[in-house]
Amino acid sequence: MAELSFNSIALSGRGGTNPGQLKVHSGGIVWKKQGGGKTVEVDKTDFLGLTWMKIPRTNQLGVRTKDGLYYKFTGFRDQDAAGLTTFFQSNFGKTPEEKHLSISGKNWGDVDLNGNMLTFVVGAKQAFEISLADVAQTQLQGKNDVMLEFHVDDTTGANEKDSLMEISFHVPNANTQYVGDESCLPAQVFRDKIVSMADVGAGGEEAVITFDGIAILTPRGRYNIELHLSFLRLQGQANDFKIQYSSVVRVFWLPKSNQPHTFVVVTLDPPIRKGQTLYPHIVMQFETDYVMDATLSMSEDLYNAKYKDKLELAHKGLVHEIFVAIVRGLSGAKVTRPGKFRSSQDGYAVKSSLKAEDGVLYPLEKSFFFLPKPPTLILHEEIEYVEFERHTAGGSNMHYFDFLIRLKTEQEHLFRNIQRNEYHKLFEFVQNKGLKLMNLPTSQATNEDTDVLHRDDDDAVDPHLNRIINGVIGNDSDEEDEDFVADKDDEGSPTDDSGEGESDASKSGEEKEAPMKKKSKKEPSNVKPSSSKKKAKEGEDDGSKKKKQKKKKDPNAPKRAITSFMFFCQTERENLKKSHPGIPFTEVGKVLGDRWKRMTAEEKLPHEARAQADKKRYTEEISGYKNPQITNVHSVDAPGSAV
Repeated sequence: MAELSFNSIALSGRGGTNPGQLKVHSGGIVWKKQGGGKTVEVDKTDFLGLTWMKIPRTNQLGVRTKDGLYYKFTGFRDQDAAGLTTFFQSNFGKTPEEKHLSISGKNWGDVDLNGNMLTFVVGAKQAFEISLADVAQTQLQGKNDVMLEFHVDDTTGANEKDSLMEISFHVPNANTQYVGDESCLPAQVFRDKIVSMADVGAGGEEAVITFDGIAILTPRGRYNIELHLSFLRLQGQANDFKIQYSSVVRVFWLPKSNQPHTFVVVTLDPPIRKGQTLYPHIVMQFETDYVMDATLSMSEDLYNAKYKDKLELAHKGLVHEIFVAIVRGLSGAKVTRPGKFRSSQDGYAVKSSLKAEDGVLYPLEKSFFFLPKPPTLILHEEIEYVEFERHTAGGSNMHYFDFLIRLKTEQEHLFRNIQRNEYHKLFEFVQNKGLKLMNLPTSQATNEDTDVLHRDDDDAVDPHLNRIINGVIGNDSDEEDEDFVADKDDEGSPTDDSGEGESDASKSGEEKEAPMKKKSKKEPSNVKPSSSKKKAKEGEDDGSKKKKQKKKKDPNAPKRAITSFMFFCQTERENLKKSHPGIPFTEVGKVLGDRWKRMTAEEKLPHEARAQADKKRYTEEISGYKNPQITNVHSVDAPGSAV
């Protein structure tokens, strides 16, 4: 099958441009956003028209579909446009139409309404075009002016600060394109034409259905969710979000095992913005057993014309099932449910924690999804390798283990405190998906000898090394310590040290104190209590005096030599922060330590050479250095020293 592939092709829209890759094959076209996310697929049977337009520094391909959608792809070279034109003619039987861009700057021209697109033409050349699907309201101002208001879509401002809000057209009475009867002026005819073609009223119409008081975990709050024909709205006490269905990439329907709630996650591209925070995932929590009975607020003519094969007018059943079905019918987004994975408790996820937040990790057929916060979606195709690690938090390593996922972008996600009885289930899932395992000799090994939960202590993480890394790296950060986990609820969590672990610890403490008490009883009887107390008191006084005396460091003393690892950290720390913006300072040391362990001897040579040079420098400087404090002490003590 013939196929053409083009990199660095951007998809244009009201929310800016997103770079990606475009593939054209005999069955249609596929565009995939760079770094994962939105995917656009158009079958050749859905093509309504193709256009080429020369724009500054590149060429733009316009694809119009039978559903009224219009995609604009930019980034083609002149030779790419010629090759694609031949491909479209031979495989699709369509010849792209040549369009020319008006650069005169004039704002007086003609309006062409085609489908749901409004094109403003100046001198037979296109000045601009807008999608009538984005029009929320129209107003007739005076007798000759028509103003179009656009949806205030919270997802359009995620990539750009500016967004088109309204535009006004002046239609004179002498206009011959839009002519009505004597009582209807051309401006009124023009407005009525837009209303009939753009389904205007989506901004002020009644919602198709409303779900009241739904708990949303990100962005946190309780909202009323209104589902309209072309967008959904989240109405809360402090915030109000309006989201176009075209921004909905996928819907995740994720039940919770033995819990009274069910997760429904709406993934957006571009995301919504709240302050300076972007939210690509709307995490909703529905009551699992709540049943509702509702009828869609939609005319029969509209239902029969557009939604008969996608929706049902009357719904009765569980609230989360009804919500997913209606969102799928209105937006056309695909729904992802749990796959074949089952935990040891016969659930769809395993309990874990990420960045000091307790949650659940869903191993899905094409991804991992951690919920509820921070909601983290990891596609299998983005994973470089996974690693099972021993849990190093004291004596609890007998009951829990950690699961590390490293991405091809060198970013790492460490899921901690997973119960040990989930290990074989998770290992089998990873093995069946063909994901690379780092800390096992072969991907087929499953016996106890290769089980990472039974590794020798030499393979465990060196806590001293971690203290060195965390002590040297990131001390100037003002972030909170994300390794601290407070008690979240009374039900307990994998990070809770209560129960058997606490009783064992207290028992071991008693056993350690017992020999000390016995030893004190066996002291010689000829030692007088008074003399022992006196000596102890004198020792305490001497000790307290010694503690109060602090030696001042000599500012002229040579600086100690730095190790090769420290030189490596100094070099790579800033690079790591640039490549991973927002990474917690507690994770910086772990990432750098992991990189250092995986470096070859040749890669370490430059840093070791710097360490040897610094060591030589310190040796030379310390040999000729005399501490003035030591000199003064010797000169005072020398006359009285007879030892």
